[in-house]
Amino acid sequence: MDTGIRRRRQSAGDGYETRGLLKQNALGVLGILFFVLSAQAPLTGIAGAAPVAIAIGDGPGVPAMYVAAGVVVLLFSVGYVAMGRHVVDAGAFYSYIGKGLGGTMAAGSAAVALLAYHTVQAAVYGLFGAVASGLGTQYLGFDIPWWLITLVAMLIVQGLGAAGVDMGAKVLAVFVLAETSLLLVFSLVLFLKGGGPEGLNPGASFSPSAMFHGAPGVALMFAVASMFGFEATAIYSEEARDPHKTVPRATYLAVVLITVFFAFTSWMLISAHGASSSAAEATEALASGDAAGFVAAPISAELGTWSGDLLPILLGSSLFASILAFHNSANRYLFALGREALLPRKLSSLNGRQSPWFAGLVQTCLSALLVFPFALIGKDPVLSLFAWFSGLAVLAIMVLYFLTSMSVIVYFRREQSADVRAWNTLIAPALGAIGIAGAIWLIIANFTTLIGGDAKTATWLALTVPGCLILGMLMLRSSPRPGGAR
Repeated sequence: MDTGIRRRRQSAGDGYETRGLLKQNALGVLGILFFVLSAQAPLTGIAGAAPVAIAIGDGPGVPAMYVAAGVVVLLFSVGYVAMGRHVVDAGAFYSYIGKGLGGTMAAGSAAVALLAYHTVQAAVYGLFGAVASGLGTQYLGFDIPWWLITLVAMLIVQGLGAAGVDMGAKVLAVFVLAETSLLLVFSLVLFLKGGGPEGLNPGASFSPSAMFHGAPGVALMFAVASMFGFEATAIYSEEARDPHKTVPRATYLAVVLITVFFAFTSWMLISAHGASSSAAEATEALASGDAAGFVAAPISAELGTWSGDLLPILLGSSLFASILAFHNSANRYLFALGREALLPRKLSSLNGRQSPWFAGLVQTCLSALLVFPFALIGKDPVLSLFAWFSGLAVLAIMVLYFLTSMSVIVYFRREQSADVRAWNTLIAPALGAIGIAGAIWLIIANFTTLIGGDAKTATWLALTVPGCLILGMLMLRSSPRPGGAR
């Protein structure tokens, strides 16, 4: 266990240290897993990102790219888990990177992590507001401004976050099971029927020729983006039951489930349309402005019209679950940085349920500051707010993955007695770092496509990541306790 955390748990006389203890033994493997899967927003990834990847990526070869992305993330996870055996801290990236690369880089990575989690949550708020507004028009018969729905959602998320991590896990379990069940039932029904008009045709989706057809870099970029959020397993390590067992199990299980889910579901969608025509039909759906129709049509055809009517509702609940999951991740980062005095110590305050209520309140206010300017200037919540910030968040999180992999290698080369397993501490992290570096290059090369904007906007957004890294590194100079440098 990390010595800093041990000191916090043993200290009874220091009011700050005692106040800085998150609720112990609150989450098991499934609880952590539901937070991770909620952050993934599986239905959003399939209904939103998969049609784009199929249309402008490598067409029917997209399922293979999900597998490739899963392999890269799994390699990264090996070193991530190895480091987790020596650090139990809600700061995760901040603490992990500090162990190997020092306190200055840890502070910089903390700023990038805050950027990633706050912008992705703001992005999902925008998409949720737009989807919920559409549902209001469809079922209630009148328009509700997306920003008003988003404001109400922020208040509910703040309340659930303050109620405690165990309450959040229960709420997320319901949403995750609902959205994944519909997609899995559709996929299993089609698979057992032998596929669509061209059969299952696995060669069209998983062969090397299919994988490298078209623009495989774009497809891989979207596949990597779908993995965003799995790393949150370590954020809940302080609140986990037996974290040295729970967190590794949750991490590996999350990566495998996410990879299998996206690969299998996207394969069945392509099969439903027919591999030879899937790219054209996805392109047509995008041109019509109804990317989700590419998913809804085959599901309705297999399960009945009721499923098509249910899909938008489940999409809304999927997005809300994602918002709640990212809220919990972001406020724990703020909490950890307050506890380390990189940010005001008030952020480490806990309520009666041992939840970081003040950090959560600050996180909600920051989300509002990111979201509502888009409403004030009349920007589209999907084409601008969601597209810009989700792309920025993906780039930021991939930089953190790379820095963490490098930190793992440096730390275990310096502390060789800590873990002598070469695969866990050198080979897998090095391979993961190479794969992640390639993914970062692809994201930057295709960043304009990822954010759906112009080159100027893409450049300014991309520069925000190194800007936050430098800003965070400068913040350390005023900190009396560079926790990442333990």
